[in-house]
Amino acid sequence: MKAVRLIGVGQPLELHEVPRPPPGPGEVLVRVKAAGICHSDAHYRAGISPVHPLPLTLGHEVAGVIEAAGPGVDHGQPGDRVCVHYLATCGACSYCLKGNEQFCRQAAMIGKHRDGGYAEFLVMPARSVLKLPKAIPFTQGAILMCSSATSLHALNQARLRPGETVAVFGVGGLGSSAIQLARAYGASAVYAVDIKAKKLELAGRLGAVGINALTVDAVEELQRMTGGRGVDVALELVGQPATMRQAVVCLAIKGRAVLAGITDKAFEILPYSQLLNKEAEIIGVSDHLAQELPLLLEWTAQGRLDLSGLVTRTVPLEAEPINAALDELQQFGEAVRVVIVPSGPAE
Repeated sequence: MKAVRLIGVGQPLELHEVPRPPPGPGEVLVRVKAAGICHSDAHYRAGISPVHPLPLTLGHEVAGVIEAAGPGVDHGQPGDRVCVHYLATCGACSYCLKGNEQFCRQAAMIGKHRDGGYAEFLVMPARSVLKLPKAIPFTQGAILMCSSATSLHALNQARLRPGETVAVFGVGGLGSSAIQLARAYGASAVYAVDIKAKKLELAGRLGAVGINALTVDAVEELQRMTGGRGVDVALELVGQPATMRQAVVCLAIKGRAVLAGITDKAFEILPYSQLLNKEAEIIGVSDHLAQELPLLLEWTAQGRLDLSGLVTRTVPLEAEPINAALDELQQFGEAVRVVIVPSGPAE
């Protein structure tokens, strides 16, 4: 089969012919219909977030059709439309049994620790695949599995309550979902901070109040818009020290800053005035949980989470357009989401 692989850190991905993996006991072979290109993939290629072993097939946002099932599979049969939870775990440790499988010592993330979805086929444990409703196209099912799922987990970690205010820093794949999910959870107001006019226009269409951080001080503007109170929840989805600091500084009393963006750089705050005196919190987000995905699929099928306008373009399973999309993400370009469709248009 064809697969687009990371051969070395800092190098362009390459197209290779590799053996099609057979499904083992408890596993399914998925024919990939759509694979999202995530900002994290640009970090993996650049070495900001290490991946191993190399060479490795990237891609952790996957939707497709079950091609074959290995021995002992009791859910998921050939022909089923599915989306893939990107963690392969043991399913038996204390973390897995408590629904915190992202901390499983045996956890392996596709596209980071084991071969992912930039390929024609993918093998995963059957418990890591969920049926994809016919109302959701494969392209949307793929991006649900990371950007939307991580945004939902971030809001859950923030303990967002109806009537609270939310600031979303970064209107990319995560931010565009976070705006809609915050509204679905009953946020009284959602503010979106970005530096790209087109992304702020998108935020406005999704129901957020846009703040252009190129033309105003984002924290001062949030303070002004909230009558000097600040926001209850701030989601940092960019992965930049400046926006991480802003997410903390803009908080109201008892506010929660949730950091999901990836960076290898530190940021500074004034502990007393910006954190302790407000009894504010800084919360880290690690991936998302399989138990959160059914609600995400339900809300998408119902139209409460609308991803129809978020896929900027689709590209074939070829190295050149995939590398170009990663370059654009690394430079924080205009595109919101680019999705690979290995066998042509995915419905």
